[in-house]
Amino acid sequence: SEEFDQLAQVNDWLKNSKLVVKAHEALGSRFKLGLVKVGLDLTAANAAVREMLGKKLETITIKQVIVSEAVDHKEEYYASAKSTRDGVDLLVATCGGIEVESNWDKVKHLSLEIGDTPTDPALSSLIKDAGFSGDTAAKMVEFLKKLFTCFDNEDAQYLEVNPVVLSGKGELVALDAVTLLDGDSKFRHKDWTFP
Repeated sequence: SEEFDQLAQVNDWLKNSKLVVKAHEALGSRFKLGLVKVGLDLTAANAAVREMLGKKLETITIKQVIVSEAVDHKEEYYASAKSTRDGVDLLVATCGGIEVESNWDKVKHLSLEIGDTPTDPALSSLIKDAGFSGDTAAKMVEFLKKLFTCFDNEDAQYLEVNPVVLSGKGELVALDAVTLLDGDSKFRHKDWTFP
C-alpha cells in the first residue's frame, strides 16, 4: 500500500476520479467475495487496498490488487472465445458481470471450425439471437471481431471479457478480462515476456 500512496502522488486521475479496486488473483466471484469495490474516492480506495492485500481465502492469499478508474455505465454484457476440439466457440450474452453465472442459459454461441474466421452475417445472427439490437448490436459485432482477432493472433486457448459495458458515452468498454495462452506457442511471440 506504500506503492499506492506513491502512485497517488504522481497520478492526478487517482485523486480526481471515482475508482475501482479489485483483487488480482485467479479467483472467480470476486465481487460476491467482497474483493471488488466500486465508486471509491482516493481515501476509500486506499482503505480497500489495505483491506484486500494479505487477505486469505482458502488456499489463496491476495498479493496484488488493481486500481482503475470507474466507468459510468448502465448495461453489462459478456463475450468470450474458447478453443474446442473442432475449432473455436464465440460466446456472447446481454447479461454480464456477476449476472452471467446465474443466466448461463442466455449465453449464445457460434462454433467455428479450425482455421475459420467469423463472418459478419454469422456474427450479426449471433448478436441478434443473444438479444442485442440497434446501434449496440452493430458495436458488439465489431467488438467480437476484435476479440476473435486478439484470441487468434495471440494463440489463446481462452479469452473472456466480463463485463463488457456500454459506457455513458455509448462506447463499449472491456472492464475485466481473463485469458489463457497456449504456452507451446511462445516461440511465435517475442513480445511475451512472462514465464
